[in-house]
Amino acid sequence: MNDREMSCNSGGQFMDRGRMNQNGVVQPLLTDLYQITMAYAYWKSGKIDDQAVFDLFFRNNPFHGEFTIFAGLEECLKFLDSFHYSQSDIEYLKQTLPEGIENEFFEYLGNLTAHDVTLYAIDEGTVAFPRVPIIKIEGPLIIVQLLETTLLTLVNYASLMATNAARYRMVAGKHVKLLEFGLRRAQGPDGGLSASKYSYTGGFDGTSNVLAGKLFNIPVKGTHAHAYITSFSSLGELKTRLLKHKQTGVMEDLLEHAIRHRQMLSHVLDVSTEESSEGELAAMVSYAIAFPDGFMALVDTYDVKRSGLLNFSAVALALNDLGYHALGIRIDSGDLAYLSCLAREAFEKVAERFKVPWFNKLTIVASNDINEDTILSLNEQGHKIDCFGIGTHLVTCQRQPALGCVYKLVEINGQARIKLSQDVEKVTMPGNKNAYRLYSADGHALIDLLQKDTEQPPAVGQKVLCRHPFQESKRAYVIPSHVESLYKIYWQAGKICQQLPTLEQVREKVQISLKTLRNDHKRTLNPTPYKVAVSDNLYNFIHDLWLQNAPIGELS
Repeated sequence: MNDREMSCNSGGQFMDRGRMNQNGVVQPLLTDLYQITMAYAYWKSGKIDDQAVFDLFFRNNPFHGEFTIFAGLEECLKFLDSFHYSQSDIEYLKQTLPEGIENEFFEYLGNLTAHDVTLYAIDEGTVAFPRVPIIKIEGPLIIVQLLETTLLTLVNYASLMATNAARYRMVAGKHVKLLEFGLRRAQGPDGGLSASKYSYTGGFDGTSNVLAGKLFNIPVKGTHAHAYITSFSSLGELKTRLLKHKQTGVMEDLLEHAIRHRQMLSHVLDVSTEESSEGELAAMVSYAIAFPDGFMALVDTYDVKRSGLLNFSAVALALNDLGYHALGIRIDSGDLAYLSCLAREAFEKVAERFKVPWFNKLTIVASNDINEDTILSLNEQGHKIDCFGIGTHLVTCQRQPALGCVYKLVEINGQARIKLSQDVEKVTMPGNKNAYRLYSADGHALIDLLQKDTEQPPAVGQKVLCRHPFQESKRAYVIPSHVESLYKIYWQAGKICQQLPTLEQVREKVQISLKTLRNDHKRTLNPTPYKVAVSDNLYNFIHDLWLQNAPIGELS
């Protein structure tokens, strides 16, 4: 294995970089044109050796909530690892950039790598808050400027998606399964893959996206579409009726078993067999023969009560005769709370009448344009749904389609830089900073504190003055019971410096991190804002620099 495939962290441990499948679309030219024109202007101005610090952060939590899940870090590290302008990239830029750009600049670009960049970040899967940089980049001005757009596109959607998924997980509860069904509604193939990956990170249990399953080792789940049911119109269309008994190996007629059970079930469920669809029965028998150990059927193609539940139960009992257990049903339309209760009641009747206790545990899956509010409403109605299949609202993040991360210069050649604005929200916090999370005695996170990098970290049991960065009267003393330093060096000297977690470990990190927040920070309606503060030294520094840079008006 060569140097490009191995990485050494600070403890001397090596990690296999072969598992880091690089998305071929993520490359230096995946950027905005002005990054490259600025790079030339920097180069032309003699700023090749200037050293800069940029903060990547967001200004507001999404979805009217009070937390955000940080995701996308591994993709950022892959990008740094592979950062290099190819010869075809250089040729394209020569044709695209304005005339007059010197050839020496293109030679400079051709030799550029991320070797001299240092990337600090909070752990992927950690809860993050506005204004606290989730990534901090240090290095030569030109290269760290060129990284901006690509890092933002890798972090923005990933964090938004993981946060959206985490919110669905919270409202659904820990005992209900969540499946991502959004590939067909996602913003293109890359959007679909990212949605599958980061919904799993945020707490979903699986995806319908087969490629995501292969690439990211996410459990793949699915049933069938209404098209499969409607493709059959009569029992005579069944080409195959025989299924081998699971224990004896004897071939038996599954349809015959199903018809016999359907007749008895019609009395138990108080439904006439004449009202039910024979084409639906044929389709279910066909599907059960194909997947006897994984039979889960869509029951709302015609009528859940008068046809779907009767036909499903008949086929499930027929499978039971041959030693197999069905998995459950999916409902994709109608009154989901009512229909799920109706289905559970039917399964309980069947379990008691036919002495098949496992019928009580059949899974009820619900889909049909479900969003966060839908689940909250279903909870209030007392649904009996075991699993939600969620697509459009999840993957498109319809409640808020963008997170709004930004990437701002905060220091150059050791000198702090500040961006001013009439909108205080857009004033940046200057200088190279460290971030700490202070915890109370009960283990909950109290406040995130930003300090100048030259300050001593806050200490357990010692009083710390925490100030609002822009409102002078908002301040409080905090005596932390535990202090967590949020930043780790993830990239330095051309190498990844931490053992990267697996997707499963990041997924687990999300839930652990969320548990550190009080419930009032996580509630869906009017959550309590989580506090982000600056040290007294940083507060004074910000405002001194503000006064130095703000123009003085003149009245006449």
